[in-house]
Amino acid sequence: MKILLVDDDAFLRDMYATKFTESKFDVDAVDSAAAALRQLETKTDYDIILLDMIMPGMSGVELIKTIKEKFPHVNAKCIVLSNQGQDSDIDDATAAGAIGYIIKAEMIPSAVVKRVNTLVNA
Repeated sequence: MKILLVDDDAFLRDMYATKFTESKFDVDAVDSAAAALRQLETKTDYDIILLDMIMPGMSGVELIKTIKEKFPHVNAKCIVLSNQGQDSDIDDATAAGAIGYIIKAEMIPSAVVKRVNTLVNA
């Protein structure tokens, strides 16, 4: 499966990219919503877009909405991976089109990979 990982934290981005690569995912990792949108201009065959909620310039919810608006032909499933875990954040992400919401602090990276697989294959 192809995954676009969007997180402004370099350490977390690299760690999750490594874990997903070890689990046989084809991973592209970018550091911002703007970089994700640029990536989608040339590569649209992602199965999953795994994104942070809080990023400079554009929130995760705004990114999901922008992807749906600018790239309606992209069939990737959006999943939020964030430390923001309030009900309102989860509701906003779901309303925007996220199929899942994973709170980073509650799972080790290998469990995140398993949860993403579960969400995508549900």
